Amino acid sequence: MKILVTGSNGLLGQKLVKLITSSGTHELIATARGTNRLPFTDDYIYETMDITNADQVMSICSKHKPETIIHTAAMTNVDTCETDREECWKMNVDAVKNLVEAARHIQAHLVHVSTDFIFDGSQGPLTEEAKPAPVNFYGESKLAAEQIVQQSNISWSIARTVLVYGIAHDMSRSNIILWVKNSLENQKNIQVVNDQWRTPTLAEDLAMGCLLLAEKKQHGVYNISGKDMLTPYEMALATAEFFRLDKNLITETDGSKFKQTAKRPPKTGFIIDKARRDIGFEPHSFMEGLAILRDQLTS
Repeated sequence: MKILVTGSNGLLGQKLVKLITSSGTHELIATARGTNRLPFTDDYIYETMDITNADQVMSICSKHKPETIIHTAAMTNVDTCETDREECWKMNVDAVKNLVEAARHIQAHLVHVSTDFIFDGSQGPLTEEAKPAPVNFYGESKLAAEQIVQQSNISWSIARTVLVYGIAHDMSRSNIILWVKNSLENQKNIQVVNDQWRTPTLAEDLAMGCLLLAEKKQHGVYNISGKDMLTPYEMALATAEFFRLDKNLITETDGSKFKQTAKRPPKTGFIIDKARRDIGFEPHSFMEGLAILRDQLTS
């Protein structure tokens, strides 16, 4: 199968490029805005593609005619989305229109990556049938993108995910695990909230879920996340324990103590039974994920 990936310079994009090229069974076209930042260039084609440029999207997709497009590129900084709504809408909604139009033109299947932030956080863990009600503009933009995909007449899958963590090859992206680890190694006291719940997702697991949806051209919405429901405080304690760092530096607190531009949904997390049943998706546990990060940090 010929697969085109958007956002190949990002964390998920990088993991997909590695996964698809190592499988040896697919042709890959990796795309991102600007130059290729991946350290390896074998076994795939790289194209510069700005997803907000409709002509460029149509041109690149028509040139390569992928059977499946995996769309990972998005504006994901929740607070920046709140303050720069125009850019957020352009990146997260208008760009999806461009990809849907290109997919229709070349008759490709589109795997679109979405988020738990389309929900209000009043309950969790959630099934695919839960009713969306975003509490911030990032969530609104991602919900609008989902609706564009669902209302189109193309072949599509939506992969909803939660709190993705992992290591980018250039260490350009931090995450809760790296933040906790680095803070404790530097003997810094940290405050971590205990009133939010998530099912944190290893980037490699999300990449595998997206590839399974792409290979099967599976229609519908799928929860693709980790399987352990944890608070950030529990994640921090587990990280300290795993890396044998001082847990006493971690203070339990709640969300009211932090001033953030955008509101966060308190409780999300996903039930992944549908993905397990339909596509054979089986993610690592949170502790297994920590072991994978450790191996990547020491290799």
